[in-house]
Amino acid sequence: MAAQFGSSLADNALLIASISLLGEMHAPQWMTPMLKLFFFISYVLLAAFVGAFADSMPKARVMLITNGVKLAGALLMLTGIHPLLAYAVVGFGAAAYSPAKYGIVTELLPPERLVAANGWIEGLTVASIILGFVAGGVLVSPTVSTIVLALGVPYIEPDLGKVGKAAIAVICGVYAAAAVINIWVPDTQVRYRKQERTLWRLMADFGHCMVTLWKDPLGQISLAVTTLFWGAGATLQFIVLRWSADMLGLDLSHGAVLQALAAVGIAIGAIVAAGRVSLQRSLSVLPVGVAMGLTVSVLSLLNFAHLAHSGPVIWGHMVPWALLAAAVVMVLIGAMAGYFVVPMNALLQHRGYVLLSSGHSIAVQNFNENLGILLMLGVYSLLIVAGLSAAVTMSLIGAFVAVTMMLVILKHRVNQRKFDAVSQIGDTRHGC
Repeated sequence: MAAQFGSSLADNALLIASISLLGEMHAPQWMTPMLKLFFFISYVLLAAFVGAFADSMPKARVMLITNGVKLAGALLMLTGIHPLLAYAVVGFGAAAYSPAKYGIVTELLPPERLVAANGWIEGLTVASIILGFVAGGVLVSPTVSTIVLALGVPYIEPDLGKVGKAAIAVICGVYAAAAVINIWVPDTQVRYRKQERTLWRLMADFGHCMVTLWKDPLGQISLAVTTLFWGAGATLQFIVLRWSADMLGLDLSHGAVLQALAAVGIAIGAIVAAGRVSLQRSLSVLPVGVAMGLTVSVLSLLNFAHLAHSGPVIWGHMVPWALLAAAVVMVLIGAMAGYFVVPMNALLQHRGYVLLSSGHSIAVQNFNENLGILLMLGVYSLLIVAGLSAAVTMSLIGAFVAVTMMLVILKHRVNQRKFDAVSQIGDTRHGC
């Protein structure tokens, strides 16, 4: 958990620093969401291989190797490689890291503890997102970046006169610390059959695993929900930055803090779900996803202009009511997201482990979730090119989430009429 926290913190801080670097390069605005696209494309392209790689050796060793790849990608940004290409290398490491960091949970714990474990993991992941966004925002702020630039980085030749590069140099140290922590991740002693090595057999094996999980009545529901959540969530990260600038007049540094508040909400929702929702009752949280989508749409349509010039004084500074109102709603949206995604993630992990194996199931999950991210980021980039405002785009995303979640609920009801959904949560292993 500590290793995962440090690595995720660096990933999110690196995103903010990369956005800053693109701005200093005067890159076109549509390139900003492309950062996430380049990061997540490895999850899709490597999905057939990373599951086998994660199951081919102790997952602690996999986490150590792949965290080193992330560090290499961050270092490439300092050598002058374009941020999109360097961030793709970081994504390559993250794609191979993911099946190990999630797969190790099902190897360590029995099914009845998976929701609670996922609550802890998602809580820490969200904490890393919060601190990552805040750290990235602080590192690119004028005050801190001036200090970092004055320090210099030994053995790194490229010009660190850019704020983004100075921030990335610090983030490289976080990646290095996370790699060191991975040394102490325990070996679970779980071993799987010898993995396929040829390209064709790996592809065929992955395809069989994909079909197996999508045909499962519970697997298909949980996979659809998590795919929607991550696709919409990744897109909203960028929309919130634009929306906060347009509606609240916030710069990148302060917009990142508003993002972090949504992550605070996710942590709250995850903790509540871990204590209240059992694996058997995991599907009862689906209506919360509909409510989250509707809340996002409502937030985007609110006009905060009349609240932007007055507010309480906190720590000697006037905080506009507009910012406080937006902060409260962002925390609420995050809480609903955390409450419904944690049980869905636990259910998906359990069904994948029962039907497949820990590494293969996470690889299938990553493929679908990140394909959703790529598609939604691509659509978002097209909406930017089309000239749609952040508020309209945000409203469309929220409506899409709400409608899709309603369709998922209808599909689940159809499944219930065909199968006893609760009895599907069993312990018989078959398939891959």
